[in-house]
Amino acid sequence: DFILEHPISAVFLDMGLGKSVITLTAIYDLCLDSFLVRKVLVIAPLRVALDTWPSEIEKWDHLRGLTYSVAVGNEAQRKAALLQRASVYIINRENVEWLVRHYAGRKLPFDMLVIDELSSFKNSRAKRFLALKKVLGQFTRVIGLTGTPAPNGLEDLWPQIFLLDRG
Repeated sequence: DFILEHPISAVFLDMGLGKSVITLTAIYDLCLDSFLVRKVLVIAPLRVALDTWPSEIEKWDHLRGLTYSVAVGNEAQRKAALLQRASVYIINRENVEWLVRHYAGRKLPFDMLVIDELSSFKNSRAKRFLALKKVLGQFTRVIGLTGTPAPNGLEDLWPQIFLLDRG
């Protein structure tokens, strides 16, 4: 409910406690029930992008009808995946820079952003952080997911909060 009622939100739960299915349930409602969102971009670690998000979408009966496309692999594979008709587009965090360059000069086709493992964006000088920072204002909704929001101390939180605040 919090995700549905707040365009900017975060889910801080330990691994295995349901961050993905909680978020997917909200995505389903926003895309297929209330029609407030058309396309969602999920940024996740590679293994999570390839395995966890697709398997969670397919595993739960209440998510039936939610479509997805996984944009990983070589450039041709990523481009083909972005051309697929889907509600959820999943990329790995190493391809954030490529995605921003791919849509350079054009508006991103996504309404909503989900950053899985938000703490991997704790370095505000990292290339992926700077690339994402350029396009943050294009998303009407942003959700950050992590089990470790401040692994090395509170200074790790500020870049993550910046992304959630959409710059």
